[in-house]
Amino acid sequence: MERFDWDDLRFFLAVARSGRLTAAARRLGADHATVSRRITALEEALKAKLFERRPQGYALTGHGEQLLAKAESMETEALAIQSEIGGADMALSGIVRIGAPDGFGACFLAPRLPALTGAYAGLELQLIAMPRLLSLSKREADVAITLAPPKEGKVVARKLCDYRLGLYASRAYLDAAPPLAEAEDLFAHRIVGYIDDLIFTPELDYLDEVAKGLRAQVQSSSVIAQMNAVAAGAGIGVIHHFMAQGDPRLVRVLPETVSIERSFWLLVHADLKEVARVRAVVDFIVREAKAARPLLMGEAPAP
Repeated sequence: MERFDWDDLRFFLAVARSGRLTAAARRLGADHATVSRRITALEEALKAKLFERRPQGYALTGHGEQLLAKAESMETEALAIQSEIGGADMALSGIVRIGAPDGFGACFLAPRLPALTGAYAGLELQLIAMPRLLSLSKREADVAITLAPPKEGKVVARKLCDYRLGLYASRAYLDAAPPLAEAEDLFAHRIVGYIDDLIFTPELDYLDEVAKGLRAQVQSSSVIAQMNAVAAGAGIGVIHHFMAQGDPRLVRVLPETVSIERSFWLLVHADLKEVARVRAVVDFIVREAKAARPLLMGEAPAP
């Protein structure tokens, strides 16, 4: 057997996790031809076919599945070496990818990230703020914010914080719409909400909790798009208080009768929880959420 280049395992892991050369190339900062060449070199050195090349992407063979477990163990050890043996400056440099729902990621985390990058100049942050679940086992993210604890997987989870949502509309919409005194009156109104079959976690299914049988006529998979539609007068929607706070376009609706409470959970892959740069990011998110509790719970005074 030929000696293989250990660095080829980085390329193998990226393709195994993404299933596509182009996605792996973006993750590695290389071009797809280089990724293909490194995978071919690894297969030739190991004298084993690691992937089935299919039109829809790359799928692991039996040999590939065997190598995946070994390569992930080596990756974990490499991260431990960097964290435990490397100097402090090295340990707090590099990439940390954070996955979060679009509202929390874009409206809460993103404006606070300069404080973290200012503290650690060598840290490179990647924020994936989108309405979907990210896989820590596939290393789609190093740290993830979710709406429920994981049911399985090699993941360390902790409750990050509670938060509240309420009904909002624009003043122009309310002035032109029928009277609204209780939740049952909402059936006479235009509702803004999620697309039913694109709700990626049951915690986002709010409307039955507001009024049984209530459905949205204006729908989006993104809560930011919903908020902007509500602000423009499209109807009444359920919006996070931390997003609506201070937005002059939005008016709270039925504040005494409709209040929805949920929780954010913070997840880290078990192999990464002691890596210094990941730990620094986790500690930062926890501190920021704790400091912002009144905002998250809708208790912050109006600016």
